[in-house]
Amino acid sequence: MNEIRNSPAGLARQLADAPWRTSTRSQTSNCVEVAPLRTGPAAVALRDSKDRGGPVLLFNRAGWLGFIAGAKNGQFDLN
Repeated sequence: MNEIRNSPAGLARQLADAPWRTSTRSQTSNCVEVAPLRTGPAAVALRDSKDRGGPVLLFNRAGWLGFIAGAKNGQFDLN
């Protein structure tokens, strides 16, 4: 994940305008939304679809690819 050195207002505007999307495989309300970001050190934003005004995780490209690889490999499974 990345520390964003952008102005809070600029980052908030970018997140509000981002093209958020949810997986087409989502069947329940337990979903996350992902959005590509156009400027700044973060390339991807991730948030809880049930709390769109809540916290957002920001990833640079390498961090996002590592997160996806870990999720596919079961690194974050709770069982």
